Amino acid sequence: MSFFSDILRDVKDPEKPETLEELNVLSEESITVSRLTGDQLLIHVEFTPTVPHCSLASLIGLTIRSKLQECLPEKAKVDIKIKKGTHTTADEINKQINDKERIAAAMENPNLRALVKECTTDIDDTYY
Repeated sequence: MSFFSDILRDVKDPEKPETLEELNVLSEESITVSRLTGDQLLIHVEFTPTVPHCSLASLIGLTIRSKLQECLPEKAKVDIKIKKGTHTTADEINKQINDKERIAAAMENPNLRALVKECTTDIDDTYY
């Protein structure tokens, strides 16, 4: 099994019933894993929003980060980016979704936290 199928395959889109994989926002090829030093891993995820002006791109990035943080060891470094040329404000969103303070502030919002949890909960988890 691949890293992708183990962790990110079932992450759902925030406004559509499909997963990010089904919408071609994420694919196995868009995720790379490398070792930085010792036990520390670098997980690089590049995603492609469904449209160049996607208003939920930052939420998608936050959802991907949340799922990875839930499943990975603490020593993993996560770098999430919008694929170059696929979103009109990619640089600004890339800064947001890789800034620890902005991430922490976003996750303090109970409505946003609930939406992220809804997108990252596996279908099988909802029955237990």
